[in-house]
Amino acid sequence: MKAIVVSDQAAGTAGMALAERPQPAAAGNDVLVEVHASGFTPGELEWPSTWTDRLDRDRTPSIPGHELAGVVSALGYGTTGLSVGQRVFGLTDWTRDGTLAEYAAVEARNLAPLPGDVDFTVGASLPISGLTAWQGLFVHGRLQVGQSVLVHGAAGGVGSMVTQLAREAGAHIIGTGRAADRQTALDFGAHEFVDLQNDSLDDVGGVDMVFDVLGGEIQKRSAALIRAGGTLVTIAGPPEARPADGLAIDFVVEADRAQLGEIVRRVRDGRLRTLIGNVATLDDAVAAFNPTERVTGKTVVRVRP
Repeated sequence: MKAIVVSDQAAGTAGMALAERPQPAAAGNDVLVEVHASGFTPGELEWPSTWTDRLDRDRTPSIPGHELAGVVSALGYGTTGLSVGQRVFGLTDWTRDGTLAEYAAVEARNLAPLPGDVDFTVGASLPISGLTAWQGLFVHGRLQVGQSVLVHGAAGGVGSMVTQLAREAGAHIIGTGRAADRQTALDFGAHEFVDLQNDSLDDVGGVDMVFDVLGGEIQKRSAALIRAGGTLVTIAGPPEARPADGLAIDFVVEADRAQLGEIVRRVRDGRLRTLIGNVATLDDAVAAFNPTERVTGKTVVRVRP
């Protein structure tokens, strides 16, 4: 099968290559998915799991990508809950070959049914950003109606999902980003916007939650804005700062079938929009992941037309 492979961590996305790889087999409790569309997060090339297996053994050349939408083509021994021919989408295991390929073997529990009226391209764009937003807000942050949330990167893939889900839940949203991101963040539902290059975060006042995707100095300044009993939720690694009287939580997103179902239900209802900036073919994926100009939104690879 055709697949995108990486062999040199130092080369980053420039080291990607289109290659022929053996088609994977579905192990116990797996399904083999005929991939129709794949999402990719460039940051995964910095994760140790991209380069080594669970026992820290080198597994290159490896196939990156952990988001997919496609059709189940085979079931592994003991697999239940899904059927051959079913449309699915979801998030694959970090330490296995990924989704930038014509086929991927995935644990069945990591996948959810993809309704027939949701395009494969949209389905592949949802798992990481959607699950990250859902888990950060509701599982770790325990968001309540009427609370205020400072959302960093509100015009980005994760931030735009956080903004929409938090607003639907009855929160007041203050988005941040560059000046050029203001209208996008407002369009996704932010009530206010802070330009991190020109505005002062100190003018925001107290908030109940900070959803941080940036880390560093911005995270430290944001922690000081959290009211007593509030929460800093971050995906930027262990927090460097903590609220004076509250919680600081960092987490790694996990696959969850029920949560994927909640997310795609909102997409079908028109309550949730995904941010896709570019759609490429598998043959053009390497160039798409090495753009000459800034692309706003996620790049999705359409593996099959």
